Amino acid sequence: MRITRAGEYTGALAWDAQLIATMGGATVRLHWTDQPYRWHVNDGDEVFAVLDGEVAMHYREDGRELVAHLRAGDIFYAGEGDAHCAHPVGAARILVIERAGSV
Repeated sequence: MRITRAGEYTGALAWDAQLIATMGGATVRLHWTDQPYRWHVNDGDEVFAVLDGEVAMHYREDGRELVAHLRAGDIFYAGEGDAHCAHPVGAARILVIERAGSV
């Protein structure tokens, strides 16, 4: 058993992560960032929950680029094959649940 205080976690580099758990082939990681992530296409399902801060989530749907503004408590789901790119607004802490080894 372990308690993680997400609001106290700060990585040395953008998108640093603390592994919380590995369960049933999925990882649960707490990320800290103050920089955008790269555009990527999921090779499996991903749950992206903003715990602290704000994130402008850019994603592609039907050939268009859209942006969802996520605040603490908001959850973004990206399925396999979904292209997206997270842009934090300042510093943010994000819980990401995805298949172990996913890129």
